[in-house]
Amino acid sequence: MKKTIVLCLALSFLSVSCSGKKPALGVANGNLLPCPSSPNCVGSQNGDEKHSIAPLTYAGEKDQVFPLFRDMVKNLDGATLVDEGNGYLRFEFRTRVFRFVDDVEFLFSKDGVIDVRSASRLGYSDLGVNRKRIEDIRRRMAGLKPENAQ
Repeated sequence: MKKTIVLCLALSFLSVSCSGKKPALGVANGNLLPCPSSPNCVGSQNGDEKHSIAPLTYAGEKDQVFPLFRDMVKNLDGATLVDEGNGYLRFEFRTRVFRFVDDVEFLFSKDGVIDVRSASRLGYSDLGVNRKRIEDIRRRMAGLKPENAQ
């Protein structure tokens, strides 16, 4: 009984502590903020090889693609939309077991281009999770067709 209580308390503490402190995010001078020096972040506006990832691209009008894209990402496992406005979207992705949080941002920066930034809140390495997430979203975008918008 005592071991069970200690284990429950430890898991409760771990699940709360894994969310981490919200970092500074958003758009400054028309750009997403750069990645930190740690390798647990990728961004399409980062120039260095370690963090760089290609932006997402789309065909069609931004006004039609934006809501389709938002809803597609919102329906991904662990995603919660936390900020939206003026061509900008920010999601929090939580892992199932330990509830680690990754902050993922999208900026419809110019016609046909969505700049991205995906970063872990805690730790140093993410074992490539943020890069894999963006590449998964890139593959899913092939199914987005603006003409499907109602």
